[in-house]
Amino acid sequence: MKTAQKSAMSARSATSTDTTSERFTDEERGAMKERAKELKASARRGSRADKAAEDEAAVLAKIAEMRDSDRVMAERIHAVVKASAPDLTPKLWYGMPSYAKDGKVLCFFQSAEKFNARYATFGFSDKAELDEGAMWPASYALKELTAAAEAQIGELVKRAAG
Repeated sequence: MKTAQKSAMSARSATSTDTTSERFTDEERGAMKERAKELKASARRGSRADKAAEDEAAVLAKIAEMRDSDRVMAERIHAVVKASAPDLTPKLWYGMPSYAKDGKVLCFFQSAEKFNARYATFGFSDKAELDEGAMWPASYALKELTAAAEAQIGELVKRAAG
C-alpha cells in the first residue's frame, strides 16, 4: 500500500512539474533570468553614482542590441524621458529599459521583439502617479513614434514622476 501511495505522489509531482514548465514561455523565462542577473549585478556595485552610471550604460547597451524599429523608438523614448523627468534613473528591468524614482520603476519600454509581439509597448508601474478615476491606461502600444506620441509620453512621464 505504501508503494502505491509513493507512486501516486510521484505521478502528481511529475504532472505538477510538467504544467509549471508550460505556464511560462521561453521569452518569459528569459526575462526572469535577466531580472535575476540585474539584481545580482546591482547588489555588487559600489556607490550610488557608480550604480547610476553603470545602469544607464547598461540601458544604452540594451537599446543598441534591439532591431532597428525597436531601437529607434527606444532611443527616442530614452531622450524624451530624460528631458521630461531628469530626476528619473535609467535602469534595466527584466532586460528592458526602464526609468526609476528612488529605486522604484515608474515606466518602461518593451520591444516588440522581446515577446514576439506585433508592437512595442511603453508602460507604467503601479508606482506611477497616473491614477485618474476608476480606470486608466497603464501601457501603450507603439507601432511608430510620432511627434504627437512623443509629446504625450513626455506629459505622462512628468505626471508619473509627480
